[in-house]
Amino acid sequence: MGAMSGVACGTPEGAVQVEVLEDEVAQVVPMGGGEARVVPRSTLPRDVREGDVVREGRVDRDVGARLAREVAEWRARLAVSVPDRLDLDPGAPESLTERKEY
Repeated sequence: MGAMSGVACGTPEGAVQVEVLEDEVAQVVPMGGGEARVVPRSTLPRDVREGDVVREGRVDRDVGARLAREVAEWRARLAVSVPDRLDLDPGAPESLTERKEY
């Protein structure tokens, strides 16, 4: 796994997150920030998936799960709820686009 250590150099924990997997190559991003890099897929563990974190040549499932939870929490905070009676269809009989308040 020497190639992976070269990819992860410069990160405090020496870990990368797999962004894109293709047949022969993968795009990885150093944890903690940095530029994405393309590496041979053969340098990654066989069971790696997009979104996984690789540390010391192994998939770190705990960190990957934590990152997935954090992303889900951010998305939930950014979500905008729509009131039950609000109809966004412009052709609906009680649409906001038909009735205007002055």
